[in-house]
Amino acid sequence: MPASLPLALRAMAYNNAWANHRLLSACAGLTQTQFEAERAGFFPSLQATLNHILIVDHFYVDALEGGRLGPAAWANRIPCPALPALKVAQEAVDRRLIAWCEALDDAGAGRTIAVHRGSRVQEERADRLLLHLFQHQVHHRGQAHAMLSGTGVKPPQLDEFFPADEAPLRAAEFAELGWTEQRVWGEG
Repeated sequence: MPASLPLALRAMAYNNAWANHRLLSACAGLTQTQFEAERAGFFPSLQATLNHILIVDHFYVDALEGGRLGPAAWANRIPCPALPALKVAQEAVDRRLIAWCEALDDAGAGRTIAVHRGSRVQEERADRLLLHLFQHQVHHRGQAHAMLSGTGVKPPQLDEFFPADEAPLRAAEFAELGWTEQRVWGEG
């Protein structure tokens, strides 16, 4: 377990990216029609739900980086209509979030982030903003996971628990993403 809040937040950023990777990789087994199909959930399709995750990442990662994107993030509710483009865009914003969290130290975790909300600027501590973002993404990935279970594609495991006999699977996925366990957990 990480010894500090910045290390824990960094591990959460990696886990967030890994869960996105696993879910989007599983969705690659769907046709475009299945991806767009109306389903029960807060958003009406896998396409809409997964694009919402991307949009919210753009909104908050931009704020963390000092940007002023604000509500313009929602100008296009489906910025990536097809899964291949969505996967590329999600991986890119996930890398930005990881990079931001890797640079985080104890002082930075408590610093104030300006979140541009259009008519006002909300000030939020970085650690609280990150915890909110991670919770939001888990919430909507869970909805997408449930939607995926209504298709012929088996939903993937999305948390960090893997039995010992599945460690090679995790290692292979981490290698595909360019990571190691040591990097994720800040060891070595």
